[in-house]
Amino acid sequence: MQINQVTLPCHDYDTSVAFYRALGFVLIVDAPPRYARFEAPDGTGATLSLHLAEADTQPHPWSVVYIDHPSAEALDAHVADLSAHGITILSGPRDESWGWREARILDPTGNQVCLMYAGDNRRFPPWRVGDSTCPN
Repeated sequence: MQINQVTLPCHDYDTSVAFYRALGFVLIVDAPPRYARFEAPDGTGATLSLHLAEADTQPHPWSVVYIDHPSAEALDAHVADLSAHGITILSGPRDESWGWREARILDPTGNQVCLMYAGDNRRFPPWRVGDSTCPN
C-alpha cells in the first residue's frame, strides 16, 4: 500500500488554493468554491485536496500534513522563499532530536503544515520497531 490522498478543510477557497500553489503543489482539479485537488510536485502521484467546510469547522490540533524535501538545503531554500513571499514561518527550519529538520507553518484555515527533511530517518529511525534502542 501507498498513501495516496490527504483531504483538508478550507474556509476561503481562493486563498487556500493560492497557498498550496505557493508551496509548489500542482492544481489538477479546480471546482470552486467547494473542492480542489493538487498533485505533489515530486511526480509520485500523491495528492492533497481541499474541501470547503463550514466556517466554524476547525482543524484538529493533532492533524499535520508533512511535506518532505529532497535535502536540508532544499528545505531551507523553500522556507526562505515562502517567507520572502509573505508566508509566516511559525518555527524552524531547525534540526530536531528525532533526526529530522523541520519548519512549521499554518495554511489559511489553520491546518498545520510541517515542511521537513528526514532522509533515511523517516523510514529507518534508529529506534525502528525491532531495534532495542527504541525510546518510550
